[in-house]
Amino acid sequence: MKNLIGLFIIVFLLAYCSPSTQKVEKDLSQFIKKHQEIVEPLLRDANLAYWNASITGKKEDYDKFEKLQLKLVEIYSNKEDFEKLKKIKESGKVKDPLLKRQLLILYNSYLENQVDKKLLKEIIKLSTTVEKQFNTFRGKIDGKEVTDNYIREILKTEIKDMEKRKKAWLASKQVGKEVANNLIKLVRLRNKAARSLGFDNYYTMALTLNEQSEEELVKIFEELRRLTDEPFRKLKDELDEALSNAYGIKKEDLRPWHYNDPFFQEGPTIGDINLDKYYKGKDIVKLAIKFYEGIGLPVNDIIQRSDLYEKKGKNPHAYTINIDRKGDVRILANIKDTEQWMETILHECGHGVYSKFVDQNLPFFLRRYAHIFTTEAIAMFFGRLSRDPNWMRDMLNIDESEIEKLKPALRRSQKFKQLIFARWSQVMFNFERALYKNPDQDLNKLWWDLVEKYQYIHRPEGRDNPDWAAKIHFTSSPVYYHNYMLGELLASQLHYYIAENILHQDPTEVSYVNNKKIGEYIKERILKPGARYRWNEMIERATGEPLTAKYFVKQFVEN
Repeated sequence: MKNLIGLFIIVFLLAYCSPSTQKVEKDLSQFIKKHQEIVEPLLRDANLAYWNASITGKKEDYDKFEKLQLKLVEIYSNKEDFEKLKKIKESGKVKDPLLKRQLLILYNSYLENQVDKKLLKEIIKLSTTVEKQFNTFRGKIDGKEVTDNYIREILKTEIKDMEKRKKAWLASKQVGKEVANNLIKLVRLRNKAARSLGFDNYYTMALTLNEQSEEELVKIFEELRRLTDEPFRKLKDELDEALSNAYGIKKEDLRPWHYNDPFFQEGPTIGDINLDKYYKGKDIVKLAIKFYEGIGLPVNDIIQRSDLYEKKGKNPHAYTINIDRKGDVRILANIKDTEQWMETILHECGHGVYSKFVDQNLPFFLRRYAHIFTTEAIAMFFGRLSRDPNWMRDMLNIDESEIEKLKPALRRSQKFKQLIFARWSQVMFNFERALYKNPDQDLNKLWWDLVEKYQYIHRPEGRDNPDWAAKIHFTSSPVYYHNYMLGELLASQLHYYIAENILHQDPTEVSYVNNKKIGEYIKERILKPGARYRWNEMIERATGEPLTAKYFVKQFVEN
């Protein structure tokens, strides 16, 4: 009895002394409110600075962006604030779902920055330097500077002059030599920061803070490798046969510059699967505006704020940016009247509507995508339509009889495209893992080992250059690329769910054009929830099951 009384007193005192859920949640709400007042305008200004730097390429714009980034880092590196969040998180007292979600997002943001301030500044400064090198660098052919679009045009269309193709490919890799040393140094700095927080390396840390694990990714990518090995081998052999015939060379003499793009990450445009002619002379931007309007996800306001065409000093790639989480969404692109750029603008508008239609009543820190790859999934879902026969028929006014003739080639083109990307993503995934595990290994050899293993492409004889470093994502979006593949998986899952459960149509014959049911479903089930739920919960709520690879395989391997 005495022991029971003592135990009762201890429990009573613990309950009495421990802060209540109500108090902890109130403290957290006050912290979030104060934090938002400081961070929101800084984020907006940093996004604007990055936007201006991307358009102009001017040093002063990059310097401004760098300074604002450092201010944000200073806020998130505050140890006193981090300890407050850590204490609240470890208390287990936060029960409100929205507060709990904000707590996790803020905690991870602070944790990432709990390293030496001098080291953080060094990382940001070097990262900005390398990205500027990328954005302002132009490869040279015979001593003359050329644009990325020019290089891609040669690789897509030149079928007679193999030396010209080789020179274009080599020009696309010149930036790698320019940035490689700084990039390796940046990897080492990122690893140093991660280890100071108890992680093995930056790769592991980045996955953890983005609610992913290396183990689950390895499992997914290994399944994809196994399921695509033989189908890809057959398609690659078919492609090589077509290329060797077109170029008049032996299949065994094919090298990287004989393929469609600098990294062999895109589908082919040889012979009957060349789609550029259907977009030649078309207003790519107007087509995108018309399509999105027709499904109830208007993008005209996004387009009006965007910068869509080439200019000197401008970032030569494409991206979408949410300036203020209040509707100021913009797209940067360098549009030409090609199928690739039709896909790109549909893709970027997908990112755009995700940002635009997030529920504005959500707290500021939840007004974003559920996960990086879920916004990629929406972008890919729409980007795929540039090669969809039903979409092309309805949007480009192509005769039904011509579409029926084109369908086999279009289906094969999509299958090529997706299988090629699935294999390319294996190279990126496995290389980046290895890069952060050991940046001092022979990275040039590792790169070509993986290219040969997964893409079945012969490395150039005697080449020992940092061709891997020519991929901008290692600098601008570290530990990100695997999310493109996860996005493809989710895009296929959404396609089958919408076709079968929303439109009640055959997934292979469905047309999305002028069907507002599609926009309504996507808006309500994917976009509006923002980051309210963790990504896997959001997907299960939207489709009835967690993320799975089976629909991607069904769409592009089995069919």
